[in-house]
Amino acid sequence: MTATLNTGPHQILPFTAYDHLGFLQFCSGSSLAYELTKPGKITRKTRRRSLASRVLFGSFSFAAWEKMQLHISPSLRHVTVLPGKGVREFIKVKVGSRRLSYRMLFYSLLFLTFLLRFVFVLSAVDTIDGESKCSTIGCLGKRLGPRILGRRPQSTVPEVIYQILEEPMSKDELKGRSDIPQTLEEFMADMKESKSDAKTFAIKLRDMVTLMEQRTRTAKIQEYLYRHVASSSIPKQLHCLALRLANEHSTNAAARLQLPSAELVPALVDNSYFHYVLASDNVLATSVVATSLVKNSLHPAKIVLHIITDRKTYYPMQAWFSLHPLSPAIIEVKALQHFDWFSKGKVPVLEAMEKDQRVRAQFRGGSSAIVANNTEKPYVIAAKLQALSPKYNSLMNHIRIHLPEMFPSLNKVVFLDDDLVVQTDLSPLWDIDMNGKVNGAVATCRGDDKFVMSKTLKSYLNFSHPLISRNFDPNECAWAYGMNIFDLEAWRKTNISQTYHYWLEQNLKSDLSLWQLGTLPPGLIAFHGHVHVIDPFWHMLGLGYQENTSFADAESAGVIHFNGRAKPWLDIAFPKLRPLWSKYINFSDKFIKSCHIRAS
Repeated sequence: MTATLNTGPHQILPFTAYDHLGFLQFCSGSSLAYELTKPGKITRKTRRRSLASRVLFGSFSFAAWEKMQLHISPSLRHVTVLPGKGVREFIKVKVGSRRLSYRMLFYSLLFLTFLLRFVFVLSAVDTIDGESKCSTIGCLGKRLGPRILGRRPQSTVPEVIYQILEEPMSKDELKGRSDIPQTLEEFMADMKESKSDAKTFAIKLRDMVTLMEQRTRTAKIQEYLYRHVASSSIPKQLHCLALRLANEHSTNAAARLQLPSAELVPALVDNSYFHYVLASDNVLATSVVATSLVKNSLHPAKIVLHIITDRKTYYPMQAWFSLHPLSPAIIEVKALQHFDWFSKGKVPVLEAMEKDQRVRAQFRGGSSAIVANNTEKPYVIAAKLQALSPKYNSLMNHIRIHLPEMFPSLNKVVFLDDDLVVQTDLSPLWDIDMNGKVNGAVATCRGDDKFVMSKTLKSYLNFSHPLISRNFDPNECAWAYGMNIFDLEAWRKTNISQTYHYWLEQNLKSDLSLWQLGTLPPGLIAFHGHVHVIDPFWHMLGLGYQENTSFADAESAGVIHFNGRAKPWLDIAFPKLRPLWSKYINFSDKFIKSCHIRAS
């Protein structure tokens, strides 16, 4: 049944009567109200009522009417009800002299109409969902009240199920038992066959889930252990390559060339060149970085690449770049012992590394002790295993903190890790205004990839330790090592290197409780306040520990970084991302072929 509300000469508003029952409601604060008791008659009520009883319901039959109009005069002194079929009878009501706002009346009617529909829908849904119908207003209120107020209705799960599931269980309770269902299908078949009560149901469910949890945890830890072993070991192909190159160095004069040649030595300290520094003991990885850097450069003749390696890798590294020159780029290969700064007096980073290795050996107990721990969560065990990786104890990883001493004549360098690939010309990095900052780096707390780009200081530092919580903000954005612009002039005016060694000492004194992993945490502390954030295009992270990055996204980045365990030269590398690295290897080279290094 449809009716219209006319609030003036030009305003007619529709409203609907359900089941031939009309409702007229006035909710003003006045003590004066009217009740429509039957067609054609409105009774005036002057008795003062409480606020709760000021809503008066009047009912009259609309059986003979399909449409009606309710006319209210602008002064609200007259209310006229007209039938919709042309019948001239009407109901005329004279309203009291008090002037009411017809806008308030309109909004009141609109609100009450919405409220009635809302209660109707809720009651219908509750009746459909519930097991029994509500036949009284009190019952409906009890059932709808919690929903309207945002509270959940009382649970129908038997209390005994909660009691059984909350009971603690020891690991040995499930040993040797053959009555525990192994799959959900077996569990459901068992329940249907035995027609068990709620307590038996809860016990069997708890036993099955607990057993599955134990097996899942064991499988996870084994996976972490195998990955640790795979990532920490030197693949036999790389070991073969180093041995063959060392042999070539000793037997072939062409493999012992001075790098660079004498006429190019002045370029090593010339600040008009683009100087890159790479520290690595991995010949194959270094060759990929160098090749990708030079091939994608628009100014290869302006590139000077300073390669730093250790004593055992120096001869293989020199042999490789003697036999595989990247002209017109200039390549320098030096071992740490060739630096005057390194050979004079005590080197703080070496002392810290020696202490660090001793503390880790005693504190960790090796990978066997870590895996044998039955109380720690798998991801904690994974972090401890990763902390044992030789990379994180490698001098090549710590040496970047001494760049100002190692290259005293240079003003600016770009430092590159050996597990990345350069896919664009990097010369624009020299045009970036660092605003007096020392370290140009990509921030890792924001970006499209939430798994990789969501790192803050609390991701690396232990803020439960007062020494950390007093000095740093846990929600401050972190940044990444791997591809960094270092302003060495600005660096020399700071105490960054001293701060780095101070915090290394503090971590050792606290039994590695300030942080547990790698060289980034002390770097985050040492360069605190000295970082200039650069565009993420210059450094895409995470290709070594998750494969969510699409090939297209990785291919469009300026520099991609395989940070993580799944290095591209290992068998555990992600197959879809590895071609981005392997395309810079010449697999027809005699050394590569003889050591069986393949694209996949």
